[in-house]
Amino acid sequence: MKTFDKDKVSVFRYVSCALDVDTGVARLVYAFDDGPELVETVSFPGAPFALDGARAAAVLQALRLLHLVAGVSYYKAAVPEEIRLDSYTIDAATAGLLQDVFVHGLGEFAYRNDLKLGDRIRFPAASPPLAAAPTLGLRQHALVAIGGGKDSLVSIEALRAAGVAQTVSWIGNSQLIAACAAHTGLPNLNIDRRIAPELFEMNRQGAWNGHIPVTAVNSAILVVAALLQGVDQVVFSNERSASYGSLIPGSGEVNHQWSKGWAFEQAFARHLQSHVAADLNYFSLLRALSELAVARQFSKSDRYDAHFSSCNRNFHILGERPVNRWCGVCPKCHFVFLALAPFMPKPRLVGIFGRNLLDDPAQAAGYDALLEFQDHKPFECVGEGRESRAAMAALAERPEWKEDALLARFIRQIRPHLIDSQLDIQPMLALDAEHGVPAALWEQVRANFAA
Repeated sequence: MKTFDKDKVSVFRYVSCALDVDTGVARLVYAFDDGPELVETVSFPGAPFALDGARAAAVLQALRLLHLVAGVSYYKAAVPEEIRLDSYTIDAATAGLLQDVFVHGLGEFAYRNDLKLGDRIRFPAASPPLAAAPTLGLRQHALVAIGGGKDSLVSIEALRAAGVAQTVSWIGNSQLIAACAAHTGLPNLNIDRRIAPELFEMNRQGAWNGHIPVTAVNSAILVVAALLQGVDQVVFSNERSASYGSLIPGSGEVNHQWSKGWAFEQAFARHLQSHVAADLNYFSLLRALSELAVARQFSKSDRYDAHFSSCNRNFHILGERPVNRWCGVCPKCHFVFLALAPFMPKPRLVGIFGRNLLDDPAQAAGYDALLEFQDHKPFECVGEGRESRAAMAALAERPEWKEDALLARFIRQIRPHLIDSQLDIQPMLALDAEHGVPAALWEQVRANFAA
């Protein structure tokens, strides 16, 4: 490809999207100005698909939504001021949803690159409001997103206990996720996503690069999969802590995991039911729980101790991956170790990670960031600072933990500056009233989560 100069790009184009029902391969096509087409493919298992009129129309709406949301991976390379739709139009509600996904979902990207996106991103709304989406008669079955970490496994086991039929679903070729999914003993659905290879060359040539709202993209992929499978639920495992970002002096709140938050979940779920299918439910089963409450749930069983990992270095598209399931030095490793520590025996936790992260003085800076002590919360999918402080305070009272290097440091240097009433772990384990779980299902899982 010719040399890419992000500063000379004027237009980002959504060229076309199409799904081959005989092969299950979707083609999402993009371009900058009149440059070469960037073609992403998403392959849905189970083809050929026989779709009637109403479901075919819903699949088309969902495919266009996927095309639009997945475009964030390419748009960010140049962030031009004009966005153009070449082959279809959208209404104002869709344009508004996309603006939120791009502006908020690219919040960390914009902060790190010193970009102002709020006035730049505008999706052209040329269609009148769509008629109400039809009810398709989808069968009761859940596509449950699995990421290989503790959260999705808590959801899977809660749904199993409630007798909900489910298929464990993921995007990409992670062997860790595949092994974890296989260990559930449930039906699996692995979807292949191939990003246009030219994007990586653009990055090497100086394109803007950084974090994107990947959960929004994966949500849109699983919505298409659900409609192709004819099922009525797409279930994620995002807890209430995901709605809170990092407080950056001079910049306000920047949420690394915005598309895992409650605002995105509500907006996306409403859009699906109004624009795609009235009986398609999108929700997070864990929205009412804090990270600490999820950790408590996970600790009740050792079924996945030898299989799960929340270390994000396992899931990088490019770059080095840890030899073991846990690198032990990233914010996710730091936080998951701390979150689990109050709820499981110390030997079990150290056995999972292969070492005691809280007895390593070299990890002090990482834990200071989690505690929001002289630093802001890391740009990672970790819990709130108050959760980390409460977990550390709880461990400081335990004889088996309090002599460890970082606990001793916490007791000596940090604990005196904190307010006792804000360190009680019990209030953080209570269920929140805000969630999108259907009422009947919530009645089945609530007691289990509250115990």
